[in-house]
Amino acid sequence: MDKSSQQPEHRDQYSSSGPKRSRITLWVILSLLGIMIVGAGSVAFYVWNSLQPTAAGEMQKFDIPKGTSANEVAELLEQQGLIKNSFIFKYYLKLNDQGSRFQAGQYEISPGMDKDAIIAKLNAGDTVAAETIRFTIPEGFTVLQIADKLAAEKLINKEKFLSLVASTQAWGDAETVRSIPESDKLHQRLEGYLFPETYEMKKESTEEDIIKRMVSEFDRKLAMLPEGWMDVLEEKKMTLHELLTIASLVEREVVVDEERALVAGVIYNRIADGMKLQIDATVQYSLDKPKERLYEKDLLVDSPYNTYKVEGLPPGPIASPSFDSIEAALYPEDTDYFFYVTKKDGSQSHLFAKTYKEHLRNIEKSNQTAG
Repeated sequence: MDKSSQQPEHRDQYSSSGPKRSRITLWVILSLLGIMIVGAGSVAFYVWNSLQPTAAGEMQKFDIPKGTSANEVAELLEQQGLIKNSFIFKYYLKLNDQGSRFQAGQYEISPGMDKDAIIAKLNAGDTVAAETIRFTIPEGFTVLQIADKLAAEKLINKEKFLSLVASTQAWGDAETVRSIPESDKLHQRLEGYLFPETYEMKKESTEEDIIKRMVSEFDRKLAMLPEGWMDVLEEKKMTLHELLTIASLVEREVVVDEERALVAGVIYNRIADGMKLQIDATVQYSLDKPKERLYEKDLLVDSPYNTYKVEGLPPGPIASPSFDSIEAALYPEDTDYFFYVTKKDGSQSHLFAKTYKEHLRNIEKSNQTAG
């Protein structure tokens, strides 16, 4: 058999292996495609399922502290069971350009809420109103009276409150308290600097929070005084501490608003003339526990606040003055009065006098109207 007769048989063997290899290659490709499709489907299902709402449940409180990033919010949501997968949720936020407008605060979110509804709620800052406490500090209250009132309302620990009041800490950005002099004669360091007002604060507010809020309110109220009031103070050659001291005296002595500037004028006149102020309210403050009626022996109490014994102003305020009393102390009425006595007719107003002789007549006149 020659070579030419063998060649066709060789070609047939070679050509028959081609389809087999093609089939194997096709099978491999199809298998790989199948694996890829199944894998892609599994990933897609995993992502889809991870973004589905969690099982429904009761409403939950959800807090976002200030400065929390979107990624941290996602982790907090997963920790509370409000989303299934924080890792996928983070990428969902990035893909949809979300998360940068999330607002700090406390929210109410139900398990089972849709992811987009959660995002919309956090973007809108749809927070729940924080539980608050509300209290009123009357005008003319002393530090001790304030502490007693807040303790009675179960808002503070009295001992802790008074300890903080006595401290020399800065109280944040509050400016007015910086005018308090360093003096061992001060009965209560923050006396007169806790502004009398109605306050509403978060329920968890501490004693320190309450004090800081009250001294900051004093700054806000002083900013409401007429423009140039600090120049007036400088012209009087007075410190803010001295001004508030006078204002506190006016507050404790006056009930009728129209008389505030008049009484302030009497105080300035007596100081300028070198007379002792002889203000009963300072004696009451020296006693710590106010009396309905002062006796001669009470006027002898040994205290730097007893203006029957010491000359000039006491070391500091004797109470928390109102805005009106501060304004009266800053802009007193210019009169020749040096004396005043309370009318005993129930009107709570005063009789004013220029001389001591006239003052004695006013005392007699007041006694005649008693009862």
